[in-house]
Amino acid sequence: MSVSEAERIADLLKTAKTIAVVGLTDSPIRPSYGVSSYMQSQGYRIIPVNPNVRDSLGERAYSTLLDVPEKIDIVNIFRRPDAVPEVVDQAIQLKVPAIWMQEGVVHEQAAEKAREAGIFVVMDRCILKEHVRLR
Repeated sequence: MSVSEAERIADLLKTAKTIAVVGLTDSPIRPSYGVSSYMQSQGYRIIPVNPNVRDSLGERAYSTLLDVPEKIDIVNIFRRPDAVPEVVDQAIQLKVPAIWMQEGVVHEQAAEKAREAGIFVVMDRCILKEHVRLR
C-alpha cells in the first residue's frame, strides 16, 4: 500500500459517516455482521443492503443500493467477486465517493470502472482492521 493510499484510507475513515454494507446479514456468526457491528460501535451509520433480510443491527435493510434513500459515503462489499460489477454500477449511478471490497473480494475490471468514474476504491482489505490500525 502506497503512502498516498494509506493517507486516503485514513481520510476516508475520518470523514465518512454512512456505510452501506452490501451482503450484510442478520446472522451474528457471519463476518459481515461482526465487522459492521464494530463499525457501528465506532459511530458509523450502517445501512444493510441485502434482499434476503429485513433488518440487521437495528437498521432496515434494502434490496439494492438504488433503494437506499440517503447519502452513502462508503459502499462496503461483502459479496463474491462475481457480484461486484452490479454493485459498482449502482454505486457509480449514485455517485458514491468510495467503494470498499472486503478481504477476498477482488474484481479488477469493476475497480477500474469505479476509479474511472472518480470513485476511491479499496480492494481486498478489511475495513475493521484498517480502522483499528488507524486508531
